[in-house]
Order: sequence, then C-alpha cells, then structure tokens
Amino acid sequence: MATPNQFLKFVDDNAETFIKRLGEAVAIPSVSGDSSYRPDVFRMSTWLDGQLKSLGVTTKLVDLGKHVMDGQELPLPPAILGRIGDDPTKKTVLIYGHYDVQPAQKSDGWDTEPFTLAVDEKTGQMIGRGSTDDKGPILGWLNVLEAHKTLGLELPVNLRFCFEGMEESGSEGLDDLIKTEITKGKESWFDGVDCVCISDNYWLNTRTPCLTYGLRGLVYFKITISGPARDLHSGGFGRMVHEPMTDMVNILSKLVAPDGTILVPGVDDLVPAAQDEEIAIYEKLDYSVQDVEDAIGAPVTLSQDKVSVLMGRMRLPALSIHGIEGAFSGPGAKTVIPASVSGKFSIRIVPPQTPEAVDALVQTYIEQEFAKLHSKNTLKIENLHNGRPWAADPKHWNYEAAIRATEAVYKRSPDLTREGGSIPVTLSFAERLGVNVLLLPMGRGDDGAHSTNEKLDRSNFIEGTKLLGTYLYEVGAIKA
Repeated sequence: MATPNQFLKFVDDNAETFIKRLGEAVAIPSVSGDSSYRPDVFRMSTWLDGQLKSLGVTTKLVDLGKHVMDGQELPLPPAILGRIGDDPTKKTVLIYGHYDVQPAQKSDGWDTEPFTLAVDEKTGQMIGRGSTDDKGPILGWLNVLEAHKTLGLELPVNLRFCFEGMEESGSEGLDDLIKTEITKGKESWFDGVDCVCISDNYWLNTRTPCLTYGLRGLVYFKITISGPARDLHSGGFGRMVHEPMTDMVNILSKLVAPDGTILVPGVDDLVPAAQDEEIAIYEKLDYSVQDVEDAIGAPVTLSQDKVSVLMGRMRLPALSIHGIEGAFSGPGAKTVIPASVSGKFSIRIVPPQTPEAVDALVQTYIEQEFAKLHSKNTLKIENLHNGRPWAADPKHWNYEAAIRATEAVYKRSPDLTREGGSIPVTLSFAERLGVNVLLLPMGRGDDGAHSTNEKLDRSNFIEGTKLLGTYLYEVGAIKA
C-alpha cells in the first residue's frame, strides 16, 4: 500500500503550521515531577484532548486517582484514551506517548527560555523543553491525522491512542489502567489491537534512523547511614566518632569498579554471554566510539572497542552512583561532620535479570559490607523504584513495516538497536496485550532530552511526520 504523494506534499506545505502547534504545546510547562506545576499538566491534557477531538478522534479522559508528592496529596493527571476507525478488515495500531516533561529553568543553563520554542533558522533546531521528549512525536501523530482529515483520505489502519501525563515520574496509575481495560473485553479501548508503536526514544547518532527492540530496566536504591543526633564540628569531634560520611564513601566504593564491572556478587552473572549472531548486530551499527566522545564532550569511554562500548549501553547492566544527600556541597570550606547522609545509586538491568533478583543481591551485599566496617552507625536500605527490562522480536511484521517506511522516507535502512534507558509502559503493553511493541524514534541522538537546550531538528519533525504516516501505510499493506 503506497503512501499517497498528496499526504507527503501536505506535510511539506504545512510545516510552519505544524511547528506553530508544537510551540503551543511546549509553552505549557507540564512538569509532572514538581507539585507546583500540576495545574499545567492538567492544562496540557485538556489542550491535547481538544486537539485530538478536533481531528476526529473519539476520546476519554481517565481519572487515575491520587498520589502523594512533596508532602501533599495530588490528583494524578488523566490518561487520554482515543480511537478512530473501526474497520474489521484493517489492522489496529495502538499509539502511546506522554505529554508531561522534565523540569526546566533558564537558570539551569538554557540559552533560551525553556518553555518558549526557539527556532534557529540557520541550524533548523527547535529548542524547548518537551520538543523531542515527547511532545514533538505526539504532535507528529496529530500532523498525520490532520493531513488525512483535510485531504479527505481514509486512514490505512484503525488507530487507538494512549497518552499519559506521568511518564517522567514513574507512570503512576498507568499499569493499573491497562490491567483494568483488558478485563473489559469488547468494551476495552484496547480491544482488537494488533501492535503497538511508541515514539519516545532517539537515533543513536545524528545520521542514521533506527528502530529499537529492547530497553534496559531499572532498580533505584537509597542507602542512609545515620549516627550523631546532629551535625558535628570536625575540630571538636573528628577521629572521636564513627562518621556517617566515611561509612558512606566506603560502601559506595564497593559497588562498581572503574571499568564498569558491577562488584555486587551475582549481578553480572545473571546475564548470559552474547553469541556471534548478536555481536554481528552491534558490529553493523552506524555508531562509533568517536560518536560517544562527541556526545559527551570528552574522550572518557571505558574502551576503544565499538562493540564493547555499545554492549555496555544496550546489552549489559550498568551501576551508576548519582549523589549523596546531607553532605556539604556548597562553595567555600565548611568543616562539618554530617549526622546523616543518603547515597543514591541505580542499576540498569537487562533480560533475563529481574528487579526482584537484583534487589535481593544488592541488599545482602551492602549489609555484609557495612558489617565489615564495624561501625556503630545505623544503615537503612530503600528500593525507591523498579522497572523491568524489555526485548521484542525485530523480525516481526511490525518491525518489517517500520523498516520499509524508513527506507521510503530516509532512503536508507535503519539500525536495529537496544536502548540503555527505560520506558516502563513498553513491557506493560507487551505483556498485558500480548502483541509486538515497536519503538520508532523521531529525534536524533544529540537532542538532549532531560538536559538543558533540549531540541528537535526541523527536518526530523517534518520527515518524522512522514515516517509515522508511511509506517501506517506499510502496516496497512500487511495481510498476515
């Protein structure tokens, strides 16, 4: 089923209109992780719901309940469910995205106001929080709908939508929604779904489109070591007491080696060695050690071997130490002995690892290492967040359709990648619905999602819209 030329032309002709709409979306600071922005997250849900309805989509705003944040009970932003098309002869594609964003302040180091879309006419970069994560991709789907509605074209597939407003804060309430929906049978908004498409990740580099068939999971820990009843002066109490900070540094130093090896016994052992066929996938990827060094701004990769570096990101678990609460970190020299400190670290996990198995190994190991210190301080270990890893079959017709669509739009075959980050809903859809899930990115590897000066290139937004639409036509052509 060929993509109509009039659709492709419509996208080109209406590029400025599409960019203006993206600017409207970026202007709503829908930060889910800060309670003071919760009204804006709701405002974003209303705006998006209105856009979908105007394009012919039947929608429902689903109340996901309440949660506690910053010491107060808050309503969770609604999930937006939508449907358009009920032709039993067509395949049905479920589209997922999220309308919330990460926090951003100009004082963080942004060159422009983060919630005002700044378009650089020379480079084509469109800078603004949420431009690539994930408002740009969501609006790509709206662009596809607008083109078909305006041109009077029939969509090649039935579409279902699930957009949430808490992805950046753990997707609270979404898994329960999915579980509830699948119990409704024919009344479910997900009934008859043949596959899922998610555009919430990025190319490996700035050159080559990719499809992603795997994600790492996450286990996030907080360890707290407490001693004195209050902070102490090192001049009065140094070398007189067991210091929590000294204990913390000792414990954190026992977690990961300089070469990335996880020192917690058994964690790395849970992952089988890669076979030749899998290694060949990494060898073929259009990605180099230089790409990594360019992205991070320094020559500090763990290896000069491309396959080793790529597997470190995509296929192997990784332990990262993120910070220490309660420790002195301001300017100047403060001679304080903190009374209590909390260290935070996480482990990105891969199949067949599970959060439960890794959690048990970590807690046992830390307790053993703390006991070796013979400290009179107290230790508390908390598991703050879990997310399971996911992997799909890249030979499935859903991926074959995306490969053909990429070749049609970008005139080259996409790389097949596994990603180092986590998107919890991916596994939920795969397991609950029992269908193939595709990650079809719009943005580039240098977009800076979650960082300052987050951007989406104009070409990726416009060509990415064509890609999403062409993908639907390729799925519609499949008879299996």
